[in-house]
Amino acid sequence: MGVVVVAAGSGTRLGAERPKAFVEVVGTTILERAVAGVLEAAVDELVVVVPEDLVAEATGRVDPLRPEGVDVTVVAGGAERTDSVAAGLAALSDAVSVVLVHDAARALTPPEVFGRVVDAVRAGAAGAVPALPVVDTIKVVDDEDRVTGTPARASLRAVQTPQGFRREVLARAHAARHEELL
Repeated sequence: MGVVVVAAGSGTRLGAERPKAFVEVVGTTILERAVAGVLEAAVDELVVVVPEDLVAEATGRVDPLRPEGVDVTVVAGGAERTDSVAAGLAALSDAVSVVLVHDAARALTPPEVFGRVVDAVRAGAAGAVPALPVVDTIKVVDDEDRVTGTPARASLRAVQTPQGFRREVLARAHAARHEELL
């Protein structure tokens, strides 16, 4: 299995002076915590996608975490998340048939979550994503921010990462998106 860890976001909502993946929490960056967690999940290949100006720093941070026998590559991301995922997908070897896309901001994802997503894809699903029941009250609003409804929580899920796919499914989705933009 190959994993693409997307850490190319700007982290604007966090309000830090640098992308959130590079913010330190108790002496370790969020990126390092995320990569260490992914590597506990028994991956074959890992591609870390970061802003172009942080490729060297990210490489220096993740190289010491690299276990023997696992290929770890750091590549530059794109302007949007889909561009970054496409860059990560392109950097995986052809041998990878199951791809997980993971957000570096979810640095504490337990290894068993990765395993469940991979198991679902290997069992025949085209894709799988962890989801949690929504516990907050959600409101639907109109163009003027007036509340127009409250959906039933029982039918809502908050999806997270890692999102898993058969590689050909994810590659086709990215190719279709590229065609739409042309």
